[in-house]
Parts: sequence; structure tokens; C-alpha cells
Amino acid sequence: MARAIWSGAVSFGLVSIPVKLFNAVSRKSVSFNQLDARTGARVRQKLVSSVDGEEVTRDQVIKGYSLGADQYVQVGDDELAAIMPTSQRTIELEEFVDLAEIDPVFYDSAYWLVPDQAATKPYALLSQAMDDAQKVGIARFVMRSKQYVAAIRPRDGKLVLSTMVYADELNSVDELPEIEAAEKVELNEREVAMAVQLVDSLSADFEPDKYRDTYREQVLDLIERKAAGEVLEAPAPAEAEESRVVDLLAALEASVQAAKESRGNHPATRAAEGKVKAKTASKRKAAAEDDAEEAEPAPARKPRARKSA
Repeated sequence: MARAIWSGAVSFGLVSIPVKLFNAVSRKSVSFNQLDARTGARVRQKLVSSVDGEEVTRDQVIKGYSLGADQYVQVGDDELAAIMPTSQRTIELEEFVDLAEIDPVFYDSAYWLVPDQAATKPYALLSQAMDDAQKVGIARFVMRSKQYVAAIRPRDGKLVLSTMVYADELNSVDELPEIEAAEKVELNEREVAMAVQLVDSLSADFEPDKYRDTYREQVLDLIERKAAGEVLEAPAPAEAEESRVVDLLAALEASVQAAKESRGNHPATRAAEGKVKAKTASKRKAAAEDDAEEAEPAPARKPRARKSA
């Protein structure tokens, strides 16, 4: 069963909602231990002094802020605790903004915001109000001795809290000359039109389930095979492809054609095309029947009977 990583209350106005935070994401990366290549035994790291090489125990370690050139300012835990915000169990909702106003680059980690059993009604009320207003709540709170700014947004009747980075933590693109050079490139209309066509040909509904970490899967397969006693030969390293100048327009045209062929061979695409063709054929048949009814000749008149002389 999942364990809460934080508990407290969401506060907005005079309303307080007891809640708990649960991780919304579980990382599935493969981790390795460090082993002694001679014996296969696990190795351990020791804390040693950079001055005399003597081992230092955990209780002898304190915090120090580097000033550079091996100069440090020592800071005690009690000093840090004294300046920590007093409310460490409250998520303070300070304002509500439009979701579109938040650049996704600010998002960091996601958590489920879950109410206590006695707080389900105010929780549902907050979620519904934010959903109706199409707003996202901006809040601040403390977790694990760190102050966070966060965005709280409704999602299918639930609330998701995403911690965010501070504005001064974003790296400026002004330090990247390649970005500035790209902004000054002149594009011709034909290239832009072909690039848009390529984007259109690759457009689809987002289905997260179809994206998998194939590298992790291959690593786990390798581990399972070796654990079963299979002897594997290391593959030859792949040769790096030489960079070459290509005709951008020709490459775009070829990419569009390849995308069309790929989509055409996809089962879902073929099924959709089949339905369209079936509907079209049905409509044509119905139209033909209507035309036939309209064009059907009227019954032939009987010849008049001649009067006898």
C-alpha cells in the first residue's frame, strides 16, 4: 500500500482541508550496486578528511557553505531551524491563475493530493470550483526542510500538486549562442509549408501507454539472461554516423512520404480507412438508388380505341 510522504492541510481563505501527499510517479530506472571486480563483493564508501585522510564518523559531520578556495561557513541545524517558516504543515493557496499562463518548464515533481476521510466534501468543492473556473492554484509549503512553490490543479475530480522551480533557478537561454543563431535563420515559404505538412502527417492523439523505456527493458532482459547462466558476447560498438550536409527540402519531402506510408500500413489507420470507404460506398449506393427511382419512366399509355366506321 502506498505511503504518504507528507500530511497537513490545504488552506485557502478561511477554509482548511486536511490532506496527505502521495507520489504520483514511481521511477522504474534500473539501479546497480558497486562491486569489487576481483571478488564480486559489494564495496562501501567511507567518509574521510581531505586534510589527513582519517575516517570521519557520521556524528562528526556538520554543514558548511563553500566560499571557494577551501573556505567554508559552518551552519548548524538549530540555526536553519530558527529561520524555517513556522507553518510546516500547511499548503497556503495564495492565488489562482489560468493554466495556460504557466510555462511547463516550471513544473518539477507531481503528487496526488488526497483528503482525510472527514474532509472529502471541502476537497470535492475546491476541485469542482477550480474546474468550473478553469483555474490553477498557486501555493507555498514546506516539505523535508525545504520550501516549495506549487501548482494545484483539478484532474477528473482529484487534485494534483506539482512542485515548481523558482524563476531564478531557470537557466537563461541568453547563455546559449546557438539559440540566438537559430532565431536569425531565414526560412523560405516552401520549406515551412513542407515542415507543416510533415507535422500534420505525424499528428495523432497522445497515448502515453504506447511509449515504453525500451532501454530499461533490454537491460532487464540482459540481467535475466545472465542470471539464468547464459553466456553473452558483448556486441561490437556501433560506428558513429558521419555528419553530412543534406538537402533540407528533399529530406522533408522524403519524411512526409515515409510518414504517409507508415500511417497507411498501421492497423488502426487501415481500419479507419476501411470504415471511411465502406461509408462512402454505402452513400454512393443509396444515391444511385435514389437517382434510379427519379429516372424510372412513367407507365406507358394505352392506345386509344378507334371508332368503328
